[in-house]
Amino acid sequence: MTEPVVSPQELGRGFPAGFRWGASTSAYQIEGAVAEDGRKPSIWDIRCRIKGKVNNGDTGDIACDHYHRYPEDIALMRDAGLQVYRFSTAWPRILPRGRGAVNPAGLDFYDRIVDATLEAGMEPWLCLYHWDLPQALEEVGGWVNRDCAFWFADYAAVVAQRFGDRVKHYITFNESSVFTIFGYSMDWAAPGIIDKAAHLKATHHVNLAHGLGVDVLRDSVKGASIGCVHNNQRVIPETDTPENRTAATLLDAFWNHAFPDPQNLGHYPPQLAELMEPYVQAGDLARICRPCDFFGLNHYGPIFAKADPKNLWGFGWGSPPEDAPKTDMGWPIFPEMFTEELVDLTRRYRLPIYVTENGCNTGDVPDAAGVVNDPKRIVFLTRYITAMLKAIADGADVRGYMVWSLLDNFEWGSGYGNRFGIIHVDFETLKRTPKASFRWYKDLIAAHRAKG
Repeated sequence: MTEPVVSPQELGRGFPAGFRWGASTSAYQIEGAVAEDGRKPSIWDIRCRIKGKVNNGDTGDIACDHYHRYPEDIALMRDAGLQVYRFSTAWPRILPRGRGAVNPAGLDFYDRIVDATLEAGMEPWLCLYHWDLPQALEEVGGWVNRDCAFWFADYAAVVAQRFGDRVKHYITFNESSVFTIFGYSMDWAAPGIIDKAAHLKATHHVNLAHGLGVDVLRDSVKGASIGCVHNNQRVIPETDTPENRTAATLLDAFWNHAFPDPQNLGHYPPQLAELMEPYVQAGDLARICRPCDFFGLNHYGPIFAKADPKNLWGFGWGSPPEDAPKTDMGWPIFPEMFTEELVDLTRRYRLPIYVTENGCNTGDVPDAAGVVNDPKRIVFLTRYITAMLKAIADGADVRGYMVWSLLDNFEWGSGYGNRFGIIHVDFETLKRTPKASFRWYKDLIAAHRAKG
């Protein structure tokens, strides 16, 4: 990637008044303290202990130790001038068995997070589910069990009743397409099931849980702003063959439409409608399609798909073109497709969009002076935020942006090998070091806020 040609100050001044800037994290990826104060295992605690499922045998046992170090992390966000902190609550920390008895210590922890976020002058955006289903629920079927949708609604009620006086922005789920495809058809994520019926049931039950959760939040929190976070990106055939085109079309349906379409349009995409029929009960789609206030978008780059008969649904991940720019982990960089996605989503769903994740992995480490320079990330952010500004000019209704991620953290199957943070974390000492991209982002935000 070449050097950016737009300064953060110039870029920040280009955004409309009222645009919100923030950062995102998730509970299992940063909290640690997995067996403290009453928390019980999630499906990811179990997966991390299965040999070969996570690089280097890494676990989230300690992660960034945000559970104990959150004051430092929130102080760093305040220093950056962030206006929004998007975090997730851990279901097994609040309801250790997934249902039944509430864990007061878990609620107390998130009280501290919420209060510290507000005291720092930021809005807390609370995501109810970022992949960490209580293992106790998995043992009775998890998302394959229709009852899980109702257990989720009960969990949402506990959270809303405790935090609704202070938290007004809620996200039901993070990237439902990702954790269902990877967890129920490819064994790339917990719970590691490969079964078509299980995948379809989990998809429908998560959708149902979303709708039930929206209603609970709407009834419980006065003035709530509610949405769901989807990972949307163009799916392109690796090469232009009939087999690859067919694979790309089906992957596109599962990845980009299986959740936002029923949640916002009231129906499954045509490619999936017949497959879903056995699991859709009378009235389900009306219970799923509940009014939302925003569309949360996680976006990194396009997917190149190929036919792969060894995979459950016949699609697989292909390789981007050899000459395509890529991040350090090989993800393709196409900012113009970010522009197109924002415009297309505005037209399709007619909801304000908040970009809830965008960023890139780089392998930067402190130099001899302890400074972390990450020029590749700065170039990436410059390109993608510029593309977002163009989308707004082209009619996209984008209201805010949250970088992924605040901290280097546990990146699921990649363990600690991929660093997405604007703050470096030494996983031996847990020392935090703001990177050059942190200062770049701080300058951008300051320039925008100074504009008034």
